[in-house]
Amino acid sequence: MSKPNKDPLETARREKLRRIEELGIDPWGARFDGHVPIGEIRRRESEIVVHPLKEGQRSPDQEGPKVRAAGRIVLQRPTGKLIFADISDWTGKVQLFIGKKQVGEEDWALAQCLDLGDIIGVDGQLKRTKTGELTIFVEDLHFLCKSLEPPPEKFHGLTDPELRQRMRYLDLIHGDGVLERFLRRTKIVQSIRGTLAGERFVEVEGPTLHAIPGGAAARPFVTHHNALDIDLYMRIALELHLKRLMVGGIERVYELGRVYRNEGISPRHNPEFTMLEAYQAYGNYETMMELTEKLIVEAIRATGRDLKLPWGGTEIDFTPPFPRKTYHEVFAEQTGVDPNDPAAVKALADEIGFETAGKHPDVIKNEVFEEKVEGALAGPVFVLDYPASICPLTKRKAGNPAIAERFELFIRGMEVANAYTELNDPDLQEKLFSEQLEGLAEENSMAKMDRDFLRALRHGMPPAGGLGIGIDRLIMLLTDAQTIREVILFPLLRPEAEEAGKLKAES
Repeated sequence: MSKPNKDPLETARREKLRRIEELGIDPWGARFDGHVPIGEIRRRESEIVVHPLKEGQRSPDQEGPKVRAAGRIVLQRPTGKLIFADISDWTGKVQLFIGKKQVGEEDWALAQCLDLGDIIGVDGQLKRTKTGELTIFVEDLHFLCKSLEPPPEKFHGLTDPELRQRMRYLDLIHGDGVLERFLRRTKIVQSIRGTLAGERFVEVEGPTLHAIPGGAAARPFVTHHNALDIDLYMRIALELHLKRLMVGGIERVYELGRVYRNEGISPRHNPEFTMLEAYQAYGNYETMMELTEKLIVEAIRATGRDLKLPWGGTEIDFTPPFPRKTYHEVFAEQTGVDPNDPAAVKALADEIGFETAGKHPDVIKNEVFEEKVEGALAGPVFVLDYPASICPLTKRKAGNPAIAERFELFIRGMEVANAYTELNDPDLQEKLFSEQLEGLAEENSMAKMDRDFLRALRHGMPPAGGLGIGIDRLIMLLTDAQTIREVILFPLLRPEAEEAGKLKAES
């Protein structure tokens, strides 16, 4: 038995629930076959036939197609023996005309129990009102689910961003463009998979629990497996297992899935996010540039939009080919400092306030790059040929071992894609891993070398290009969202105050 509730709005709704049950109707609905998405119903407007006005008539007779719809009541305007209401589903919204004379006594009694948020089904004729509004003139009313909670107020309701993300179900119902954005996300992801399939890539599912966190420099989430009595790590990247599969003969392979990094939360970071990683045997980083452009352009086309998209009051032109500039070129452009002059770079780092003592010159340079250069890259622009010392998984440029064949794609100051010509020399890879891990304490979870990966490389991995794309950031840019939390259905949030109090009391 539910506990008493003193909220007068919920009390009124529960009274209507009781009246629905008294009418012999299940307030929680049942299977409702044959209904058509509202968007498709609206496209049948051309089937409405309007007869010539007869003498004495105020409005002409109409004949429209019989339709069956289901949706949530989002607007209601009772007027005596008539009710006008709007229902919506995930394809659109349509007005209903519910008249006592048209639906009969039983359905009219049911109509008196309707509230905003209730889910109903209707059978009726699609016509236009005197004002020209496309409307279903209801003949049969079906009750499908009672809403016991009132919706948020139209103008003072669900406006707090954290509340919207915590109550995403209400945000999807009532937020302008929210449902459309997430449906567009689905189309983008479907397009990416379709484009990769067209390029003969195969999709795989790698493990999300790793004994050794690898493939990126990031802090992992740690968990414990009781049966084996070992610590495990939520994966921080997809790379090393996909490369094992290339050793095994899967020449074009990708995974599109979640990765987890135990780091901060910001408009561009969520600890749990979606990553695409793809690897192509016998390719290189230039192959991956071509693939990146194709994936993005085809994703935009899949949503039916132009290649020039609005974003944050500006416009992004995704017309290929995207410009290509070297790391050192954009460094010099944005800082006015010669990137090949370690003293000048260090002086700039000191001026910014970075700690430089004991750091490799390329590490200092890259910290300056991240601080001063990345945010200024409007893009889309491919920045290529990074310092090799900061790219331990990347093949060196022929004739210049100080440069790694790596690119990052920047759009509006965000890194969206990262790609390499993959390093497949097992001895050099082991040496670079050792250098990267040097000085880390043994208990540090990042101070572990994946020796099985090195063993796989010794069996021979074909030369290859590899690509990683941050799907959430890409979708931000393709849907005009200013924070990553607006494109993730359920971003990480602090526990609600009540739950936080319980956790504190139990600890």
